[in-house]
Amino acid sequence: MRINHLFSTLCISGITLLTGLALHTNAQVNTNQNPYKELPLGAIKPQGWLREMLVRQKNGATGNLDKLYPIVMNERNGWLGGDGDQWERGPYWIDGLLPLAYLLDDKALIAKTKPWVEWAIKSQQPDGYFGPTKDYSYERGMQRDNSRDWWPKMVMLKVLKQYYSATGDKRVITMMTNYFKYQLKELPSKPLDHWSFWARYRGGDNLQVVYWLYDITGDKFLLDLGELIHKQTFDYTNAFLNTDMLSTLGSIHCVNLAQGMKAPIIYYQHHRENKYLEATDKGFSDLRKQNGVAHGLYGGDEALHGNNPTQGSELCSAVEMMFSLESMLEITGKLNYADQLEKIAFNALPAQVSDDFMDRQYYQQANQVMATRHTRNFDQEHSGTDVCYGLLSGYPCCTSNMHQGWPKFAQNLWYQTADKGVAALVYSPSEVKTTVANGVEVNFKEETNYPFEESIKFTLSTSKKVKTVSFPFHLRIPEWCKKGSVKVNGQIFKEANGNQIVKIEREWKSGDVVELELPMHIFKNRWYENSVSVERGPITYALKMKEEVTRVKNEKDPIEYGNYYDEIRSSSPWNYGLIETPDNKLEEQYKVEKTGAVSNYPWNLQNSPISIKTKGRRIPSWQLYNEMTGPLPFSFVYGLETSAEEEITLVPYGCTSLRISQFPLLQRK
Repeated sequence: MRINHLFSTLCISGITLLTGLALHTNAQVNTNQNPYKELPLGAIKPQGWLREMLVRQKNGATGNLDKLYPIVMNERNGWLGGDGDQWERGPYWIDGLLPLAYLLDDKALIAKTKPWVEWAIKSQQPDGYFGPTKDYSYERGMQRDNSRDWWPKMVMLKVLKQYYSATGDKRVITMMTNYFKYQLKELPSKPLDHWSFWARYRGGDNLQVVYWLYDITGDKFLLDLGELIHKQTFDYTNAFLNTDMLSTLGSIHCVNLAQGMKAPIIYYQHHRENKYLEATDKGFSDLRKQNGVAHGLYGGDEALHGNNPTQGSELCSAVEMMFSLESMLEITGKLNYADQLEKIAFNALPAQVSDDFMDRQYYQQANQVMATRHTRNFDQEHSGTDVCYGLLSGYPCCTSNMHQGWPKFAQNLWYQTADKGVAALVYSPSEVKTTVANGVEVNFKEETNYPFEESIKFTLSTSKKVKTVSFPFHLRIPEWCKKGSVKVNGQIFKEANGNQIVKIEREWKSGDVVELELPMHIFKNRWYENSVSVERGPITYALKMKEEVTRVKNEKDPIEYGNYYDEIRSSSPWNYGLIETPDNKLEEQYKVEKTGAVSNYPWNLQNSPISIKTKGRRIPSWQLYNEMTGPLPFSFVYGLETSAEEEITLVPYGCTSLRISQFPLLQRK
């Protein structure tokens, strides 16, 4: 069923350049594979700063949520057979905890996942149903109804898929086969939206696991089930191609959209019609134009809410959109999905979670100058706690779901390729063990301080028995890179423009070194009210502000919003406009300064390894409103009163808790 899209190619001296946009209706078909295939869980070992992120998750909320959030995650949880929370939160947590455990090869964390996995498998009934079966009366802080809803089972299917990838436990295959037979029988009378509307919008997650199982077993009934699930799932293809959904405020829930972006591409694996690719491309383009903000996501708090940089973006949207992009990259090989994945991972995700991975924001704002308990202009508002950093502030779905972001990002740095090689499509320090050619085991070590620096070094090692081995090595040149260069063993091998794959086909030996250089330059992007963001490589830069944190003991509503939350204020001025600068003069006006070292944890103001100095002018009329930045001055307002020029510092967005990332643009005096 899987189909490999052949890219347009240009062969030069053993190198093939694969353009990131070469997806054509007349492409040849390979019914066995997608262009890229995810590696088994545990084959990739994150290193450097990325490993530090995962260790902080282990020591923080991910590794300890059963202690930190016992009302939901203890033995009363319905997914452990109890009478407590029956719905999505338990599976959400394990969906991040399990890949984290196997990426770190941490026996204690693996042991913590086992009761959830074992109960899910052993809960299966003779008719194939699995999961909680009984609803209970309301109890504060828990979701004890809708136990038979299709939606939470989709999350647990993702968990079991990952568990099988790490262990090969064949009970997963048997259990899923029986459950999918149950779905095929029951969905006609109890469709996806029978218990709640969530499953209808998130059916792509269900379909993804159905197709994954089909690739293993070849059971034809799974394709029939796939058609049924697709028919009952919200029609994102039509919505993106033929409706004004993405330009209509409140038209769709922000997390449903993040998950639904992959639905046309998931279905495309079985029906390789170009409309599914076109719909997804148009969806992303319209989403960016109508709702996009500078950190890589969109206004959705919780329904779709436009592109004003004071609108919120939900943390669940970040991690679910990352998972969608990872899924779509594997299926299509389209490089703009990798670019967008890095944009979210290196900007939105670290900014929305505390350094110790204990607290998070429910919503983040692209322009955020106060993180306080206050009612703001959000679609869904949770007693003013939405932008405070806390374990339960805003709403607890993100408390449970945030854990999948970094582990699944690490799991998608490397892929096997349809041409029996290996691909590095997303960059971070790591090591990988995989097989190439006809089953030859190889190891690559990736050493880099990307995304803060431009060089990435890959070192190959093989067993002593392997003298040489021939295979292709795929490397992505991001779209923002004007010209990347590749060296093999110190010799320049190829220079290539952005938005393509450099495919190196050669006879390799242990100790070979590939060096990828991705020169970064300053560029701007345009947003709401013609505002601009300053960007370099995959990173958006934001105004550096003082951040003064106050921990608030919550005596008002601790069950709903936690025993505490942090408010953050600043004594720094923030109401700056940037001075208009032609694109060919940006390097003169924006001076990059590097500290010379990248910390194991670079994502805060103290450890930021890079900054940009430029000039700005304050706009006296741009003031606080409702504990937010007031209406953003349009670029350009003729005759707008401003102060004198002064130097300002911009830092990576992901290092900030308070910031301006979308600036008014001022005419040069």
